[in-house]
Amino acid sequence: MVTVVFGARGNVGRHVAAGLTASGVPVRLTSRTPDVSHVVADLDVPETLPAALEGASQVFLYAKPAGIEGFVTAARSAGVRHVVLLSSGAVVQPGADRNPIARDHRIVESALEESGLSWTFIRAGMFATNTLWWWRRAIKGGEAVRLPYPEAMTAPVSERDMAALAVTALTERGHGRQAYTLYGPQALTLREQVGHIGAAIGRQIPIEVVTPEQGRADLERTMPAMGVEAVLRAWAAGSEADPETSVIVEKLTGRPAQTFAEWARDHAADFR
Repeated sequence: MVTVVFGARGNVGRHVAAGLTASGVPVRLTSRTPDVSHVVADLDVPETLPAALEGASQVFLYAKPAGIEGFVTAARSAGVRHVVLLSSGAVVQPGADRNPIARDHRIVESALEESGLSWTFIRAGMFATNTLWWWRRAIKGGEAVRLPYPEAMTAPVSERDMAALAVTALTERGHGRQAYTLYGPQALTLREQVGHIGAAIGRQIPIEVVTPEQGRADLERTMPAMGVEAVLRAWAAGSEADPETSVIVEKLTGRPAQTFAEWARDHAADFR
C-alpha cells in the first residue's frame, strides 16, 4: 500500500520521501503544481484530494487548518489508516492558547484526534532552516548579521531529524496516537549559530547588535507577521533561560540528532 507525502518538495517532505523510498516503501509525491513525479493535491482545494489519496494506507501531512476537514473526509473515504503530522512545539508551550501558530496546529491535531484515524504528531521546535529566512540575504551579500538578542539561546531542529522521526512512525509499529515533541540536541546562542555558519562557508561573519524594534523590522521583510512575533518571543525567552533540548531522535531512530554545525555544513551553499 502506498504512502502519500504532502509537501514533497518542501524542506521536510522531500527528506520524508527519500527516507521512505530508501526503506522500500512505495510513495506517492504530491504538490500543488504537479509534474511527472508529483500528483496534484492542494489542501485548499478538497476536490483534488480523493485521487491523490486513492489506495493509500498512510500519509505524511503538514498543518493546514483551512483544509483539514476536507482532508479527513477524503482520507477516511480512501481507507487511509495512519497519518503522521508535522506539527509545532508551540502547542505545548505556555500561553499556547494565545499563540496563533499553536492555535493553527491544534486545530489540525484536534481534527485528526477526532477523525477515527491513527495519528502521530511530530511537534517540532525552532527549525534550523529558519536561519535561511533570517540571515541568508545578509551573509550572501557580505553584510553583518543584525541580532537584537545575540546571546539568546535556541535549540535548532534539523529538517532531516523531523523527517527521520516521520519515517520511523510510518515504517515501524507502536507510534499510533503518540505525540513527540522535538527540539534540537544542543542549545546555542544566536552568536554561536552565526559562527557555525561562518565556519561552514570559510569566513567570519560580522554581527551587528540592534534593538528589538530594529530586529522586528528586519524579520518583517522576510517572514509572515505571525512568525515574526513567535521568533521574537522565543529569542527574548532564550535570553533569560536555557531552552529545552531533546534526545527523542536518537531514542526512536537509533542515530544521533544532527547538530547545528553539521546542519550548517550541509547548507553551506545556501549561504555562499
